[in-house]
Amino acid sequence: MTAKPDMGDKAPAFALPRDGSGDVSLASLKGKKVVLYFYPKDDTTGCTKEAIEFTGLKAQFANAGAQVIGVSPDSVKAHDKFIAKYQLDLTLLSDETRQMVEAYGVWVEKSMYGKKYMGVERSTFLIGADGKIARVWRKVKVDGHAQDVLAAAQAL
Repeated sequence: MTAKPDMGDKAPAFALPRDGSGDVSLASLKGKKVVLYFYPKDDTTGCTKEAIEFTGLKAQFANAGAQVIGVSPDSVKAHDKFIAKYQLDLTLLSDETRQMVEAYGVWVEKSMYGKKYMGVERSTFLIGADGKIARVWRKVKVDGHAQDVLAAAQAL
């Protein structure tokens, strides 16, 4: 099992395909604050609500100098459909190989109705302009979460 990165740690590097086309890497975001939020699946109730909340606060995140990026194991095609369906204004990265969710320690054993399975633990990482993790939220509850992250980004 990989160690879970925590506050003060250097953020694990990544380069993944994004919605639309192209790739996004941590190196390409050097010098910027980055909000990386990991979510289990496109177009599910909690994930949709979370994406809509982050989209609604996009201008405030931009004013705080932070870029919001969502990450899930869904395909780029699924991300494109998700964005179109809900008019989302976010960058969504596709981690079909699960390298990034594993590097950030959010690929975990979950349980539903007594059945155990592996999946993404809803988590958010605020990465400072120095490339270090400034704040971590694990086992996120969606309600009010985007606002909490925004307050932390504004304070950073």
